[in-house]
Amino acid sequence: MSRDQSDTRSRILAATARMLERKGGQGVRMGDIAREAGVSRQAVYLHFASRTELLVAALRHVDESLGLERRLAPSRAATGGRERLCAFVAFWAGYVPDIHVFARAILLARASDADADAAWCDRMAALRDGCQAAVAALAGDGALRSHWTPETATDALWALLQVPMWEHLRFACGWSEAETAERWQTMAMDMLVAGQSR
Repeated sequence: MSRDQSDTRSRILAATARMLERKGGQGVRMGDIAREAGVSRQAVYLHFASRTELLVAALRHVDESLGLERRLAPSRAATGGRERLCAFVAFWAGYVPDIHVFARAILLARASDADADAAWCDRMAALRDGCQAAVAALAGDGALRSHWTPETATDALWALLQVPMWEHLRFACGWSEAETAERWQTMAMDMLVAGQSR
């Protein structure tokens, strides 16, 4: 890809992210994005074959701009299952506030917008992969509670870390971001780690 093409793609992704932040998922149409990015509608379609592809790429662009890989590094570098689980939950608890406006936009749109739903499912599949890696580390250490299989433990952790759960704890329950992070870690450890108090 040429530098001009790369610059155009970046402008389109940045424009899409701005529109998600401002208008929500339902207000993000290809023509509107083209105007926001200062390019033709045809240029948008040259880079992204569909609106789904564009929304998925925009959310990944947000992840990249927020340093997702750098922020995941402590979890990935953990040498034991307990450490990996704690580090992963801490990462996610600190990350959700930064992506919340984008997540909220896509969540609101996904019920009536197949493209938004596909973009959400893509990002939640990535979250599930992280949960699965943390659970696999626990199981590898023999530290996973005996009543869980790696699959059901992944399901439970993934459910615990959903964005609507974070919203409920933060806004309905009034927990601070720090309390949410700390208590999410405690819940995950109590739920999954053998030998933890219940």
